[in-house]
Amino acid sequence: MAKIPKSPKIPLPGSERTVLSGARCIGAAAPSEQIEVTIVMRCNADQELCDIVDKQSASAPAGSHAAHLSREEFARRFSATAQDIARVATFAHDHGLEVVRENPACSSVTLSGSVAQFNQAFDVDLQRYESHLGNYRGRTGVVNIPAELQDIVTAVIGLDDRPQAHAHFRLQPPFRYAAHKVSTSLLPTQLASLYDFPDNLGKGQCIGIIELGGGYQAADLQTYFSKLGIAPPNVTAVAVNGPGNQPSGDPNGADGEVVLDIEIIGALAPEAHIVVYFSTNTDAGFFNALNNAVHDNVNKPSVISISWGSAEPRWTQQAMQAFNTALQAAAAMGVTVCVASGDSGSGDGVASGNHVDFPASSPYALACGGTRLLVAGNAIGSEVVWNDGTQGGAGGGGVSAVFALPAWQQNLVLADSNGKSQPLLKRGVPDVAGNADPVTGYQVYIDGSDAVVGGTSAVAPLWAALFSRINTAKGSAVGFVNPKLYQQQAAFHDVTQGNNGYYAAAPGWDACTGMGSPDGKKLASVL
Repeated sequence: MAKIPKSPKIPLPGSERTVLSGARCIGAAAPSEQIEVTIVMRCNADQELCDIVDKQSASAPAGSHAAHLSREEFARRFSATAQDIARVATFAHDHGLEVVRENPACSSVTLSGSVAQFNQAFDVDLQRYESHLGNYRGRTGVVNIPAELQDIVTAVIGLDDRPQAHAHFRLQPPFRYAAHKVSTSLLPTQLASLYDFPDNLGKGQCIGIIELGGGYQAADLQTYFSKLGIAPPNVTAVAVNGPGNQPSGDPNGADGEVVLDIEIIGALAPEAHIVVYFSTNTDAGFFNALNNAVHDNVNKPSVISISWGSAEPRWTQQAMQAFNTALQAAAAMGVTVCVASGDSGSGDGVASGNHVDFPASSPYALACGGTRLLVAGNAIGSEVVWNDGTQGGAGGGGVSAVFALPAWQQNLVLADSNGKSQPLLKRGVPDVAGNADPVTGYQVYIDGSDAVVGGTSAVAPLWAALFSRINTAKGSAVGFVNPKLYQQQAAFHDVTQGNNGYYAAAPGWDACTGMGSPDGKKLASVL
């Protein structure tokens, strides 16, 4: 009997992986190990989608409102086609892989099978590695796909399950509430007053939070909000990949991130519904969590807060492009996505050079940088760039090596620490800023103990809560705000002192604090 000829395979552009720095190969991944892998496909009519978002952002005058697509309308117009999904399913079937989830609106299909089956399907050689971040299953080189899928498949993620992102928070040693008078730390509610948030509590809004591990305990939230004299917010946990809400009891681990996000948002927008999307800390887990939040037709978040990320060089190009498309979909549907810009200054934790954090560097994300805020009476006494040095952390910011200069950042200037300046030529990060120095940080309650926390992880939920209040005041979602914000310098506290390593603060936008920290009521009035 004649053999069926094998379809020729070609490398998938942008799928190259290298070994994690410092990791050591300890042998082949077990051939029988069962894994799930997400295939990302082209979205239907993607040029039309680009045009919609461009129209929303094209020199949009403040206060103007381009129509956002409903989630139903987005799914109807831009879902992956049935034919594309069928071709991916046929490929899977031919290699003994099972289709476990089809998500047409997200243009993704999730497959399950054994390591041996995936090795054969994608011409990869999955190995096990030991690393300082924990053991992981990994690959090197490219992923290969059949030539007939080259115009359909844009990313294959999840073969490699290395930890993809870091939580951008810094925990101060525990303190006692009795010590408030000697502490420079602040309650989130004090920040709402200092930044002059609009006079509502986010009623009618849903805020999504992306978490890649850890969890929260209802008793901790009850204790914290009763100390604040605030009714606890309505919090819903959604398990995307992995076990869902699983507190470890370690405030220095992922629990610290989960709880600070909920407590900051809950203190600043207690009448909003908070939905926490839990997933695994891999590129596929992160991507699926984001897509679940963006396309959630039940809870319908109008704002999403993300406090996880890593330097652009640590991502594959295919994964960044898949994320960017998901964030573009959020923009089309009027969802504001606030992302921490990182806690390791202009180098972003990479051994050499200046780098920005992703997904903050996506042009469809609102990148949130860090300041050190000191209070004088009931007002802001001073606000400078957060920079506590290499050990203490500093706000992330700089220039993307991946994303082009957005129209709304044209004609901006980069100032460096040597007093020189040059034109901004690619996507600049961050867009905005807020209090992030752990010394002037946020008082929270994690795993049964009072704590003070800082980092740009605290700034993303701060801005998310502000937008939920603005949405409540406006009666509709402001959506993709970046283009409008850049026309409203007067609605910010301009931060002009300090540096984050290579870059320096300067009047107007800079690569340390973006446009500055918020003047909430002014922002509400111009949006």
